[in-house]
Amino acid sequence: MIRFDTIRFALAHVVFACAAIGTSLLLMSSASLAQAPADFYRGKQIALLVGFGPGGEDDLWARMISRHLPTHIPGNPNVVPQHMPGSGGLLVVNRLYNTAARDGTVIGMINRGIPFEPLLGGQGTQFDALKINYIGSPGRDTTVCAARKDAAVQSLQDLYTRELTVGGTGSGADTAIYPEFLSVLLGMKFKLVKGYQGSHEIQLAMERGEVSGICLAYDSVSRGTLARTGRINVLLQAALEPDQRIKDVPMVLDAVRSADDRKALELFFARAAMGRPFVAPPDMPADRLGVLRQAFEAMLRDPAFLDYARKQNLNVVPVSGRAMVDLVANACRTPPDIVKRTLRALGRAN
Repeated sequence: MIRFDTIRFALAHVVFACAAIGTSLLLMSSASLAQAPADFYRGKQIALLVGFGPGGEDDLWARMISRHLPTHIPGNPNVVPQHMPGSGGLLVVNRLYNTAARDGTVIGMINRGIPFEPLLGGQGTQFDALKINYIGSPGRDTTVCAARKDAAVQSLQDLYTRELTVGGTGSGADTAIYPEFLSVLLGMKFKLVKGYQGSHEIQLAMERGEVSGICLAYDSVSRGTLARTGRINVLLQAALEPDQRIKDVPMVLDAVRSADDRKALELFFARAAMGRPFVAPPDMPADRLGVLRQAFEAMLRDPAFLDYARKQNLNVVPVSGRAMVDLVANACRTPPDIVKRTLRALGRAN
């Protein structure tokens, strides 16, 4: 016969053993989180998820930063770019927010408009823009719309009477959202063809004559073969302030028909101040997020990095992670009536 005191003794030992294992695991987890950033990152690899296809200017930025950022991160981990093209980085930010490791070993590079997509009713958004961690941006640029010189449209005014076929990627990307927005709000006659993997592919499509135009950051447009060979016209600047490099190109803000249209444009153009966002998952250890932000800012001041950027004809205009947080928060405080007007222009109003 089994004695009850023997059973109680055995159960007590099981409970004690389980408690000991749980305590051990908790201590191991706490020790991992308490690791100094240099100890944590030493010998590790950081995956940089790039929301664009290879070959374009965004790819060039990603490769350059992957090369220079490790020098400034304590422990000097390798940073390895991994392309996840589609929808201007929406796939990347959704993954960062929902499934990626939150320990500082996965970061992403996305289109500047993506953080505003939840506010502006973008399709497929599975993240809270106020909870994403913003690391910083290496540069800001002016969005322009441009057309082949043999296109029917050769000026901003032509867009009101003649159709321009432009290539686009997906929701939130400049190539798609700018022509959609300007068509509805101001009556410009863009015809958008979606489905391209990135801006490089769209510019190749322009060379083949599949599409006649594109809306994209000026630096990216100016690097394309059509621009370098003088076969493209820049039609307009879609920005809050004129870019002095193309000061003779008309501003869209000068074409507005009402004060409310202007306010809607100002909300929409706020994305330009985000530059080229590098982001991280929510709920990261604060010290590791701080280290990544500090490393990013130090890299952008590094003479070796700046020299390499000059050789690649890249314009370095730093935007801090904290400044990006403020930009998103300010946009989220926009009066509801202006948000609704902007949503209607985007064709996203209920």
